[in-house]
Amino acid sequence: MGEGLRSLVVLLVQLARDLKLEAYMDYYYRDYPALVKTSRQTCIIDQVQTGFMLHPSFFSAEPPSIFQWLSSCLKGEGVQPYPYLPGICERSKLVVLSVALYILGDESAVLNEASHYLYKITSGQRKQPMEQDDKRCSFKSSTSVSSLAEKLVLWMTSVGFTLRDLESLPFGVALPIRDAIYQCREQPASDWPEAVCLLIGRQDLSKQAWEGSLQKGKSSVGTVLSSDIPSAAESEEDEDGMNDMNEEVMSLIWSEDLRVQEVRRLLQSARPVRVNVVQMPEASDHEYIEEKENRLLQLCQRTMALPVGRGMFTLFSYHPVPTEQLPIPKLNLTGRAPPRNTTVDLNSGNIDVPPNMACWASFHNGVAAGLKIAPASQIDSAWIVYNKPKMAELANEYAGFLMALGLNGHLTKLATLNIHDYLTKGHEMTSIGLLLGVSAAKLGTMDMAITRLLSIHIPALLPPTSTELDVPHNVQVAAVVGIGLVYQGTAHRHTAEVLLAEIGRPPGPEMEYCTDRESYSLASGLALGMVCLGHGSNLIGMSDLNVPEQLYQYMVGGHRRFQAGMHREKHKSPSYQIKEGDTINVDVTCPGATLALAMIYLKTNNRSIADWLKAPDTMYLLDFVKPEFLLLRTLARCLILWDDILPNSKWVNSNVPQIIRENIISLHATELPSSEDLSLETLAQAHVYIIAGACLSLGFRFAGSENLAAFQCLYKYATDFLKCLSAPTASITGHYNLETCLSVLLLALAMVMAGSGNLKVLQLCRFMHKKTGGEMNYGFHLAHHMALGLLFLGGGRYSLSTSNSSIAALLCALYPHFPVHSTDNRYHLQALRHLYVLAAEPRLLTPVDVDSNTPCYALIEVTYKGTQWYGEATEELMAPTLLPELHLLKQIRVKGPRYWELLIDLSKGTTHLQSILSKGGILYVKLRAGQLSYKEDPMGWRSLLAQTVTHRNSEARAFKPEAISAFTSDPALFSFADYFCKPTVNMGQKQEILDLFSSILYECVTQENPEMLPTYIAIDQAVRRLERREMSETFELWQMKLVLEFFSSRSHQERMSRNPTRGLFMNSEFLPVMKCTIDNTLDQWLQAGGDVSLHSYLSGQAPEESQLSMLACFLIYHSVPTPGQLAAGGLEGSRNFSELLLKLRRLRVPVRALLRLAPLLLGNPQAMVL
Repeated sequence: MGEGLRSLVVLLVQLARDLKLEAYMDYYYRDYPALVKTSRQTCIIDQVQTGFMLHPSFFSAEPPSIFQWLSSCLKGEGVQPYPYLPGICERSKLVVLSVALYILGDESAVLNEASHYLYKITSGQRKQPMEQDDKRCSFKSSTSVSSLAEKLVLWMTSVGFTLRDLESLPFGVALPIRDAIYQCREQPASDWPEAVCLLIGRQDLSKQAWEGSLQKGKSSVGTVLSSDIPSAAESEEDEDGMNDMNEEVMSLIWSEDLRVQEVRRLLQSARPVRVNVVQMPEASDHEYIEEKENRLLQLCQRTMALPVGRGMFTLFSYHPVPTEQLPIPKLNLTGRAPPRNTTVDLNSGNIDVPPNMACWASFHNGVAAGLKIAPASQIDSAWIVYNKPKMAELANEYAGFLMALGLNGHLTKLATLNIHDYLTKGHEMTSIGLLLGVSAAKLGTMDMAITRLLSIHIPALLPPTSTELDVPHNVQVAAVVGIGLVYQGTAHRHTAEVLLAEIGRPPGPEMEYCTDRESYSLASGLALGMVCLGHGSNLIGMSDLNVPEQLYQYMVGGHRRFQAGMHREKHKSPSYQIKEGDTINVDVTCPGATLALAMIYLKTNNRSIADWLKAPDTMYLLDFVKPEFLLLRTLARCLILWDDILPNSKWVNSNVPQIIRENIISLHATELPSSEDLSLETLAQAHVYIIAGACLSLGFRFAGSENLAAFQCLYKYATDFLKCLSAPTASITGHYNLETCLSVLLLALAMVMAGSGNLKVLQLCRFMHKKTGGEMNYGFHLAHHMALGLLFLGGGRYSLSTSNSSIAALLCALYPHFPVHSTDNRYHLQALRHLYVLAAEPRLLTPVDVDSNTPCYALIEVTYKGTQWYGEATEELMAPTLLPELHLLKQIRVKGPRYWELLIDLSKGTTHLQSILSKGGILYVKLRAGQLSYKEDPMGWRSLLAQTVTHRNSEARAFKPEAISAFTSDPALFSFADYFCKPTVNMGQKQEILDLFSSILYECVTQENPEMLPTYIAIDQAVRRLERREMSETFELWQMKLVLEFFSSRSHQERMSRNPTRGLFMNSEFLPVMKCTIDNTLDQWLQAGGDVSLHSYLSGQAPEESQLSMLACFLIYHSVPTPGQLAAGGLEGSRNFSELLLKLRRLRVPVRALLRLAPLLLGNPQAMVL
């Protein structure tokens, strides 16, 4: 005890004695028996003067005791408001309010009206600060709270209470708060602030909260899951553009095999290909060289298609160094011929090579390199310009790089001056990349500056009197799609009107607009669909445009309407090259119009529009529609009737008209049925395209869901098409048509299984990768490797979304007409293939062990919300895993028993989980005591708790201090085990204490409440001191009493009945033993002469000095009333025990104390009732 406290007690006792305050003197004596007996001074104030003294209103006859107040609360007795001085007794105030909340269950205690439990002692001047002080302690719960324990912990954090404050509280007073913390630790909410998580001792959550509070760019996620920088020894692999992937996480996701290395092998385009041609005896050397070069030309069709898939695989996986250029892997179009490994080159002049063959491949290569950059990277305008290559032949790659920066949101940082600079160069590819990039970066914003920029490249958006600019056709196409992106979902009338007219723009005037009209019409249709995305019939202010009717006319043909608007003058002079007459050229306008209808009515389930898109059901009408347009119609129809799509072959076949179903040739037929009035070729082609369209819509509907039924259905059709290709009837349908449909099916499969790395789809992709001859052209390779890229999207970290915006982006990217050769942009601009980025979303949840900071496995339980197709369902997944789309989920829980449980409740909103996923999907988890990770112990047979099957006591004794490292990573506990639990030679008496400490340590770490270790030891020390009769003050005994009362309190008993397996001191015999020891010690003292001292005290005489300390302990422990209270209770004349019982009930004396007091009070000190 400090010198100051000793002096204060002496002063207070003297004051109480002077003022004749018997109750206060008794109170001080009970707290400090050793001090009170030494102060012998008597009263020096005249009795008459004492009578004149005015007692202030807050002065009570009974001394206020915080311990007594807490004890009454725990016993469930009524309590008076506790007096406190604002700004001085803040700790008392905190303890009173927390007990009122947690033990009495009064939630209003911590709101504003604290006066119910607190009695404020204040003078007039202190009024103002007081009110502010009340606000500090008031509590508005903003986060999720369900139980009293949670309310208490959140309130204590809100008033600034920390672990250090908790450690400074006496152990008995702190116990209810520790219990609340222990209750919260088991099942905390994931959205609690960092301070709360620190208080409840969940480092995993506090680290998560700390990560969440960082700015997005400065997140430390990169450091946790960054892959090692490759050394110079790896320089050979260095150039393939795939070495910045996070190997650690990928090795957890796909731990069974080497599929990731296989994907890298299939997608690398930086090394020469093997050109394996056998020289026939009759072939001359020159012919042999030509043959090798022709073979290389075939293989190059595949090599040039690889970068798009590689961009998907490495999506957002790299944080560039701002002082270095972004490494763009070389696109290698040479070959090596075995056995001598001679180089085969296309530039030898032996064979004809198409001009500019590799220009689009270089563009895609640049996009793939740029898409590696993560959206959270620190990039500025100077770095973008710094990457501009010096050599002119690399300009196409830089154009792709600019587009990629737009797709990942960094192009907004590029200064307007630089954008202008790039566009004035007049380099076609750069303009395409830049226009699409800035549009994607400003998706759906209607940004005026970007609109002006795009309008310059679209004659239809310029005033009729403006100077005619010579804008390359592909740049116009890119600009039109750019307008669609910038105005996505806005239903902007003027834009929609112009785009509607542009779908059917006639050729001319004179020599203009004669080539590649299909891609412009398609782009206008896609852009119109984006502008009115999902608006359906609610296109406000557009009824006079008759959008659906006009689109229907573009789709089925008819008389061209008169060109309205300001551009009609242009179309007066006809085209010199194409004579179309005044009917609509459906071959040009149909695809754009069909997809525009699909996007405008997307998910609206509008049957009347869907019926327009039904496949014709008579032979006559079938002859009027190109078979590949049937694919688009079927796709569009299914996207409109979104809710009708079912993942089974019965539904897929229901899209095929009856005439086709009845006359379809079986796959394995060897001879063809002859028919006069039916064209079998038309029927067969229509059939495969309709099936492919329905399957593609299935891919959109279940994109990124890994839906098993959808996968099996699509896989069945894919294998069917593969068999078709080798069947004798393949020539009727046409190999090209079958290859197209197979590619579409592969893409649909990859969409459903996006990011999952499914092995069956990978095998299909690899099989298609190996096919390089025959009908296989650049476009099919492009489709197959896009499927492969989607399957491993972002290295397994990304998946596809099915939001309207994502479907629009995927329709642009996966448009099911593939280029015939590498420079083919006639039907669809190749640059649009990269818009899939707008549909990708991070959905990988990666548990990271908070102690070792490494990714690990953890079992999570995902609960789906109920929908019209299925009820609420729960599924267990082993993370790291791709989550389903967040809007489908109700909650996610990290399950025990190995890791601390953690609940992310999505019914309150998905922003918390979205922020976790966008920062790398890192979810911090913490191993429970004695558990090993799933990697070290897959079956759970090696955990320490699994090994100890024996009885608990022997278990605690057999607990070796060395084993503690498996239970905890706390250095303080290691030190405790080291110093206090290790046996040494000649232990003697200390062996018992060592055993006790070992069992206490075992109890604390296995029950996972190491913070209770000091409490256990304090209780043990106090009991030992009492046994030795060395207790000079009763403070520790008060704490013991509060601990015992807390465990017998009603509120605690109710909690235990609700959850019998959780709580402090749960499996412990420790408390009953301690209680028994105290009882025995005090009873022995009573029998060995203590009863005489007790009798003297009760009758108001001075007890013997040597007995004072033990007497005070007895009075405190048994709640014995003061002599004054006993006298007021009218106990004189009580003749038997039952009378005493009734009278002492009013004084709230417990029965166990009464049994010990009864002989003395009944005047028979010898006959002790024990």
